This record gives sequence, C-alpha cells and structure tokens, in this order.
Amino acid sequence: MTSTKNLRQLHRFLAPVMLLPIVLTVITGSLFQLGEMLGREDSVEWLLDIHKGNFGIIDLQVIYPFLNSLGLCLLVATGIVMWLQPKRRFQKKLNS
Repeated sequence: MTSTKNLRQLHRFLAPVMLLPIVLTVITGSLFQLGEMLGREDSVEWLLDIHKGNFGIIDLQVIYPFLNSLGLCLLVATGIVMWLQPKRRFQKKLNS
C-alpha cells in the first residue's frame, strides 16, 4: 500500500513540473519544422535555441534534453505501473 501511495505521489509531483518543458519542446520543435518547410529557416532559428534549452541568460543546453527525457520516462513508467495495478475500489464495489 505504501509503495502505491509513494508512486502516486511521485507521479502527481512530476506531472505538473514536467508539463511546461515537454509542451515547450513539442511546440518549438513543431513550429521550427513548419517554418523550415515554408522556407523561412532564418526567421525561426531562435525557436531551435529554445527547443534545445537555451533560454537567453539561462543556458541549459547541456542538461535540458537529459532532464526532459528522464522526467518523461519516469512519468511513463509510474503511469504504466499504476495502470497495471489491480483496481481495489472497483473490485470492492463489485463484491458488495
């Protein structure tokens, strides 16, 4: 029971923390690809900097992709483990 509770707490903590970096990565990558397909690489090159983790004064290019992928993998792993666990509440209602 405690491991399930800890797993849910980790997932609940990570989900909002990882939302912004993952969404930012997806949006900047997609917009850069769109700009490249339209032949405007020069005007959307700044999106690639943000996509890689260069936020002007704060340059996280070395660690940003690693943290992004680690956070996403942890979210997927905790989500799958929680999903595969038996649904105790639902089973109790059926047995009552």
